[in-house]
Amino acid sequence: MSEIRDIHLWEAGELKIDWVRRHMPLLGGLEQEFLRTRPFEGRKIALSVHLEAKTAHLCEVLAHGGAQMYVTGSNPLSTQDDVAAALVHQGMEVFALHGATPEEYERGIRRVLEVGPDLIIDDGGDLVNMMHTEYKELIPKVIGGCEETTTGILRLQAMDRAGSLQFPMMLVNDAACKHFFDNRYGTGQSVWDGINRTTNLIVAGKTVVVAGYGWCGKGVAMRAKGLGARVIVTEVDPIRALEAVMDGFAVMTMAQAAPLGDFFVTVTGCEDVITPEHFLLMKDGAICCNAGHFDVEVAVAKLKAMAVSSRPARQNIMAYTLENGRTVNVIAEGRLVNLAAGDGHPAEIMDMSFAIQALSAKWLLEHRHEIAREPGRMLHRVPQEIDREVAKRKLADWGVAIDHLSPAQYRYLYGE
Repeated sequence: MSEIRDIHLWEAGELKIDWVRRHMPLLGGLEQEFLRTRPFEGRKIALSVHLEAKTAHLCEVLAHGGAQMYVTGSNPLSTQDDVAAALVHQGMEVFALHGATPEEYERGIRRVLEVGPDLIIDDGGDLVNMMHTEYKELIPKVIGGCEETTTGILRLQAMDRAGSLQFPMMLVNDAACKHFFDNRYGTGQSVWDGINRTTNLIVAGKTVVVAGYGWCGKGVAMRAKGLGARVIVTEVDPIRALEAVMDGFAVMTMAQAAPLGDFFVTVTGCEDVITPEHFLLMKDGAICCNAGHFDVEVAVAKLKAMAVSSRPARQNIMAYTLENGRTVNVIAEGRLVNLAAGDGHPAEIMDMSFAIQALSAKWLLEHRHEIAREPGRMLHRVPQEIDREVAKRKLADWGVAIDHLSPAQYRYLYGE
């Protein structure tokens, strides 16, 4: 039995799903193929991804391929209750609530694992982690899984190094058609969508501090620059810091940047990036938000503890007054700003990412007897043919033609 907020919201959720369907042609094409071939016939898929309309369409495509879908969210504030209701109305099992308590969130994870899934689609690693700690007896049934995020891959790599990962996982985030576009253009746009709709403030002329210059940080910084902001980057990696300088951004420590910033966006995947020492240096009215997976980058708990008072400043913004009399604003409790304060990445971007998810899940099934299940060898890159296939389909949808190597050119380059 599903656990959602209100089944009567399904029509509003279906409107959202119908909108993104029209803008996700790659998934639409896979859906038609899967309806014919039914690659997931009789298989149970446990899915934990930010539960909004684009994820719902991925669930539909997998279900039309024969999968029995068991769905939960990967963040309590990114679940959209009307979308969850629409999936239940379609006959899927869904365990997700917007604003879920930690206990409710964990219960959703448990419910989708208790069914004994054949495949896992994860976003951040909570499904895989709980499977290995609380449902070890179900591990032999798992063929493998797909991980969507940088944060989740870091957790998987730690498990693999320790020899504790017990089934194969596809590193979907490392696919070129995922991190080049989803992380850079998707995060870049959706973060500012979330900030702008929540604050209703201008970005032009402001100073934006971006913590982290990986693919997501590059996107956030690029979009901030395009909106007219002065951009400061903070980094711990000297090569990425050098890249940021050559891309035209100021680079400094967070302690140096704290007094200068109007907006602060963390995109690191690490904890305690903005801490009490930084809060005390900030301008009155500075705005902090996080675009990393977990709500640990902006030290909100420590900010609450040090504040002399707090109040809602606007919907989804809390204002904390410090002992120096200055106020620091935090959007969406320090959770993913693009999803907890917005609708996430654009549909066209997630069309590519979720096409890779669907094709990677299909690849796992097709190659399950060839994949070694040995400690330290459980992590698998998305095959290049999947990446290239997604890119070709996207170009075809845009009506873009590209050149091809002649046999002579191929021999010249590759000597074959």
